[in-house]
Amino acid sequence: MKKVFASALLVAMALQAPVFAQDAAAPAATETAAPAEATDTAAAAAEETTEAAAAPAEESSYTQVFKKKFIEGDPIWMAPVLLVLIVGLAVVIERLLYLTFASSNNAKFLSEVEAALNKGGVDAAMKVAYEHRGPVATLVYQGLAHYGEGMDMVDKSIVAVGSVENGKLERNITWIALFIALAPMLGFLGTVVGMIQAFDAIEAAGDISPTLVAGGIKVALLTTVFGLIAAMILQVFYNLILSMVDGIVNKMEDASISFLDMMISFDKKNGK
Repeated sequence: MKKVFASALLVAMALQAPVFAQDAAAPAATETAAPAEATDTAAAAAEETTEAAAAPAEESSYTQVFKKKFIEGDPIWMAPVLLVLIVGLAVVIERLLYLTFASSNNAKFLSEVEAALNKGGVDAAMKVAYEHRGPVATLVYQGLAHYGEGMDMVDKSIVAVGSVENGKLERNITWIALFIALAPMLGFLGTVVGMIQAFDAIEAAGDISPTLVAGGIKVALLTTVFGLIAAMILQVFYNLILSMVDGIVNKMEDASISFLDMMISFDKKNGK
């Protein structure tokens, strides 16, 4: 009987040993996994920091590249092209602002002038025209001012003032055209000078080596590229300004015709 109890005790101890071993191994595994997770977290944080630091570097790289290429292209030849671009853009901004303010709702304006003309006469219509801006308002005001001299003078005054206003709309546009032609010419001038420098280096060294001619050729290419880019930018705005001028002139012509019809009707009503 004692042998049976002893055998049962041995079997129970044998079954409990793996459970104790597993319980002892579990904390060890947990302790081993904790440093691994900490390492992964630190690696992720380091990667995020690297990406955040790389973002400003990428943003500022365009400015750095421009400065580098500007210096490599020789500021003596790159600066005139840059100056032409800056002055050309200044003229473009001035023309865009002027043409934007010169645009108006001509239909609404003419309806207000007609209502004032029928209600208060020429003086009331002139007051309405004086309070509005734009070339159409100027045409109407001058036409009303010469109404007392007859319809022929109204027509002639509109034609004369229309020519003056058209000249105002096209003012300084020729300067933009000049800068468009001048920018690539300055770039080509830098190209010729760069090639001359390259051949001077070859002549001085008495040998053709890529390192000798690379500097001159780089100046030649960079000045040409910069000049062409400046010309293309100004060309886009030049065409935009011409389109705006054409649109305003067409509206002026339509408004002048409508105004003359209005004045003829008013003249008939008043028996002149």
